[in-house]
Amino acid sequence: MLGLSNVTKSQGGKVLYTNGSFTALPGDKIGLVGPNGAGKTTIFRILTGESLVDQGQVIKSSQMILGYFSQDIGEMKGSTVLSETMSGIKYLTELQAEILEMESQFANPMSDEAMAQLLEKYGDAQAFFEARGGYDLDVRAQQILGGLGFSAADFQRPVEHFSGGWKMRIALAKILLLRPDALLMDEPTNHLDLESIMWLEDWLASYTGILILTSHDRTFMNRVINKVIEIANGSISTYAGSYDFYIKEREIRKEQIVAAYRRQQEMLSKEEEFIARFAARASHAAQVQSRVKKLEKIERVEVPPEDKVVKFQFSKPPRSGEDVVRLSNLGKVYTSPDGASKSVLTGVSGMIERLNKIALVGVNGAGKSTLLKIIAGHLDATQGECTLGASLEVGYFSQHALDVLNPNHTIIEHLQTVAPLLNIGTLKNLLGSFLFSDSDVEKKISVLSGGEKSRVVLAGIFIKPVNFIVLDEPTNHLDIRSREILKEALQGFEGTVILVSHDRHFLSEVTNRVFRINQGEMHIYEGGFAEYLQSAMNDNHAH
Repeated sequence: MLGLSNVTKSQGGKVLYTNGSFTALPGDKIGLVGPNGAGKTTIFRILTGESLVDQGQVIKSSQMILGYFSQDIGEMKGSTVLSETMSGIKYLTELQAEILEMESQFANPMSDEAMAQLLEKYGDAQAFFEARGGYDLDVRAQQILGGLGFSAADFQRPVEHFSGGWKMRIALAKILLLRPDALLMDEPTNHLDLESIMWLEDWLASYTGILILTSHDRTFMNRVINKVIEIANGSISTYAGSYDFYIKEREIRKEQIVAAYRRQQEMLSKEEEFIARFAARASHAAQVQSRVKKLEKIERVEVPPEDKVVKFQFSKPPRSGEDVVRLSNLGKVYTSPDGASKSVLTGVSGMIERLNKIALVGVNGAGKSTLLKIIAGHLDATQGECTLGASLEVGYFSQHALDVLNPNHTIIEHLQTVAPLLNIGTLKNLLGSFLFSDSDVEKKISVLSGGEKSRVVLAGIFIKPVNFIVLDEPTNHLDIRSREILKEALQGFEGTVILVSHDRHFLSEVTNRVFRINQGEMHIYEGGFAEYLQSAMNDNHAH
């Protein structure tokens, strides 16, 4: 069992939760949800012992092995991918050495009692070693790394050769290989492509311990979890079921609280009216005092604050020609400083027509970002042609869009540089629709989180009169609420879109065609992303 009992926790002068409780049992797969800053990561830190509670108890079995995957992976160097992955199970390699030592002791003469004790200790150690998968560690490590996108050739490469995103995958592999009693995962899908996310879902489906995770991927949450713990407004609430069930149930609970609040307010106003009317009359003094005491004892119903989202009316974009982009036998070869060349795209052909909303898919490194850069005019093709249609106004969000924001500008100043002719009221309305309050707009870019910077860049794209939007991983830093806002903006956008994202719910709701890049070539699927995904899964089952 794992959980919290009547826990109160403050941080930086703010009370995160008061008398918060939850329990998790083996087989519970819990999604930890709540607004940014509510204290989700603090829950993980409390459970791992990194952070102490102000009052209350942490419930944890003394022998429980915890695995914690966080976004802070620390330094990783001086080992290969495989050896780094194996380094997370040091206790098993030490136990293996103990088992071998005990086996050597059996050859020594000893009393019957000592032999019985050694046999019992040996049996326990062997059973534990086997239960933890000690006899197939190497095979499991390779399977996990393969599932997370590493090739067999990568296993013996130094970890220093890999980017931060791939090091995150190694850190994730270490935790999965540990096969702990309880698995705590903070945004495990952040640096994974679609194939790896689906592999992780399957792995977690067969995991029998306690799982507690945060994720901004709605489909991942729905496919993995069977329980939700919400941290919001200083309290911890538990919901049974999927993420979608939680959303519906939360609305029902909110309506019930609002109804209870209204009933209580009616009762209070009647009592207060009675007290005010008869307070000065000696004949009613006892009744008045009785009612005053009654009101003092009543626990007041509090209505949770509203999630206010301003709806911004995007202006209708100028009409483009019917043919937006024509790709003819497009190819791209990268040449490194030492003269080595790497072909990414070969013979890519296809047409993007007006009002198409296209999902561009393919494994990491397939060439998706390269194709988007060519389409957006930020990169030249090595061969073939990319021809843009007439009257196009292009809005482009790249993976590095956040790096080019001026850190000294405020949010509102950034939008003023993008759209200098628009008045402050219009800019604030737009920022309100992207979850920035009136006080937020004066914040410096330098103090914003990755998600906030993403929303600033996206607001800058939508405020211009663009009719063709090219988006490379726009959902990467966005939480579920922000993704919903972007989804609705794109659904209502009366122009053409091509985008890369690993969020299946987002792609299914927005797109009506799929371009898939595989081994440098492009395959076109007519129909939305949900249909594409279903046909891809059917193909996998057929093989």
